[in-house]
Amino acid sequence: MKNSTLCLLLMLITMTTAFAQHKGNYDAISRQNVLHSGNATIYNPTVQQQINKILNPSTTVFIDVKALQNVEATTYTAIFNVSQIGPTADSTNLLMNQRVDKIKSQLKSIGITEDAFAIDVISFVPNYEIEVQKKLFSKTYTEVPNGFELQQNLHIQFTKTNQFETILTACAKSEIYNLVKVDYYIENIAEVYKNLQTKLLKLIEEKKAYYKVLGFDLSTYNVAIADDQYCYFPKDFYQSYQAFNSVSFEAIKKKKGVTTAKKQTSYYYQPLSYENYDVVVNPSILEPVVQIGMNIRLQYAPKPKEAKAEPIVKTEIKHKYYVVSPNGTLDIKALQTD
Repeated sequence: MKNSTLCLLLMLITMTTAFAQHKGNYDAISRQNVLHSGNATIYNPTVQQQINKILNPSTTVFIDVKALQNVEATTYTAIFNVSQIGPTADSTNLLMNQRVDKIKSQLKSIGITEDAFAIDVISFVPNYEIEVQKKLFSKTYTEVPNGFELQQNLHIQFTKTNQFETILTACAKSEIYNLVKVDYYIENIAEVYKNLQTKLLKLIEEKKAYYKVLGFDLSTYNVAIADDQYCYFPKDFYQSYQAFNSVSFEAIKKKKGVTTAKKQTSYYYQPLSYENYDVVVNPSILEPVVQIGMNIRLQYAPKPKEAKAEPIVKTEIKHKYYVVSPNGTLDIKALQTD
């Protein structure tokens, strides 16, 4: 009996540890959004409110459809900032070219050719130092050029994410460490929007058929429309957090001060959540992607009932009067009413 209890306890500890490892360090920051009461976990208040939301019937019908597509970049462009100094303009430019040529020769082995490089010159200016000239009763400080500084951005285009590690290594060997950014590019974005539009139109027809089963023939309704489309790149969705614990019980027991250390800030890619979308194309992603979306909102309002035109009945009465003469004859005259 004791062995069985011990085994069960070890299994529970192992499962708890594995689950904690799977959640990662990010949970140490995000779990503050979860409320606890005793030993029971309360659902997120926002989610609970959504579940218990009271629906208000209306004669106006709204159809909201949203679609999202995750698209892997066709090409990438890494931009590095490079600075070079030298005693003369020619020597500075020569040293810069040697560093860039060294990178080009190393990247040829992974298929990155000369056409994949571009140079964007930022500045090329002389540097000055102060020269002191001593005279009999004074000193003169004069700025004189002592060299030149060339600063430029190196653009490197590649097509596969696994090439980026080699690019970083090649740049580091040439003492280039300042990575400015990595741009993502996709081809035929119009085809992506067309694909999303086709899927949304199909979904709208399905919803219209659903409302028709409920007794709403939307073909007899007035319709208003609003639509939107957007494109987001990975650089827009990086968030930061710090995973650490600064509590020291040993320092409290020994009554010694704690010297704080610089905590490293970590970053992670947090793409758009799928919970508000009706259609998601390529939902499972392994690496940062370009996210392209489209929204369509339709509003159907009942057509006002047409008022039936009532027939106009015109009654015309012709008045007449009779004149009797003394001799007994009868004369009929029409009465003038106007």
